[in-house]
Amino acid sequence: MTSPAPLSSATRDKLARSGAANISNSLLKRGLRNSFLLGLQPLEPSQPVLVGHAFTLRFIPAREDIDSIALYQRDDSLHRRAIEECPKNAVLVMSTGNDTRVSCMGDMMALRLKMRGVAGVVTDGGFRDSPGIRSTGLPCFQRQSSGPATPITLHPVEFNAPIGCAGVAIYPGDILVGDGEGVVAIPRHLADEVADEAFAAVEYEEFVSAHLRRGRSIFGLFPATPESKAEYDRWVAAGRPSLD
Repeated sequence: MTSPAPLSSATRDKLARSGAANISNSLLKRGLRNSFLLGLQPLEPSQPVLVGHAFTLRFIPAREDIDSIALYQRDDSLHRRAIEECPKNAVLVMSTGNDTRVSCMGDMMALRLKMRGVAGVVTDGGFRDSPGIRSTGLPCFQRQSSGPATPITLHPVEFNAPIGCAGVAIYPGDILVGDGEGVVAIPRHLADEVADEAFAAVEYEEFVSAHLRRGRSIFGLFPATPESKAEYDRWVAAGRPSLD
């Protein structure tokens, strides 16, 4: 599989500043209704915004004659290989089928990813060693923390292939954006235009917020109308003077 085209620094910056919810609105305008990974939370509320292309890992239910801790002593473990092969600036997205009975990553795996320059981790399962993962500074999103070892209920079968995570289709190379509200997935070919539109919406909302604080009605202001958009454009052209 070919490597995804890297994000420009401008697109990456706009996505990081747009917010996952605004991005999902832009995707909805393009007919993508199921892009938000519902139920996932940042491991650390103050962690940096996550932006990066998806590198996927899929688990299936474990089977007792195959899965044991001994599997994790072998270099051919797909779970361990994913930790070593996830590219720099990518997001490791692990699909567990919403299984939170066991963990799918601990602090040592997180530290290795951080040292390799991986952007972060997203899973619809859970992590163990949460304090240790937080100390790495690696942005991570999960459904809920879970301590038991992975092979009790999960078996890794494939990486860098299409998966479902938290009910959303994730294809390798899709762009993941995660913040305090959650995680959204953007098809790579839409990332640049979605970044432009979502960031423009954020900038317009700054204008709206200033007017709302002055007591102005939301009608005719938000969502934008042709008249309010023209008013906004004049405000921008004037150098964004204070509205306080």
